[in-house]
Amino acid sequence: MNREHHYTVDVAWLGNRGSGTSGYRDYGRQSVVTAAGKHPLEASADRTFHGDADRWNPEELLLAALSECHMLSFLHVAVQHGVVVTDYTDAARGVMEQQGDGGRFTSVTLHPVVTVTEPVDDELMATLHHEANAVCFIASSVNFPVHHEPRVVVAA
Repeated sequence: MNREHHYTVDVAWLGNRGSGTSGYRDYGRQSVVTAAGKHPLEASADRTFHGDADRWNPEELLLAALSECHMLSFLHVAVQHGVVVTDYTDAARGVMEQQGDGGRFTSVTLHPVVTVTEPVDDELMATLHHEANAVCFIASSVNFPVHHEPRVVVAA
């Protein structure tokens, strides 16, 4: 059964310095991302593209979405396989190639560190990550590969 889910965010540009986009360096890249009932995200372009380094940029938000989606999907499939996870961290890395004024991500690699209560063999861990990737809505929506280089830790 197909079900639709709808999401809404609002993005407001905050970078008008008085003359709008009268020149490439005449405007700021700051924005705020909001959604009903949630804390706002201060956003900007990447510093490379004249943005503010202390604000989230779209590239980081994409990585965060992929990483969080994989984590939530992984926790779900871990339950289905009877694997008890007590901690999960990730250090996601992405590669984006610029081509002229545009570009695209060419790959993302997730580096999850999963802490479990009992030893899990490598084959089962690979299966869990494969299944998590398959059910992750965000990974299923991108047109580049999402790789996984996981590490497992058994809780002491």
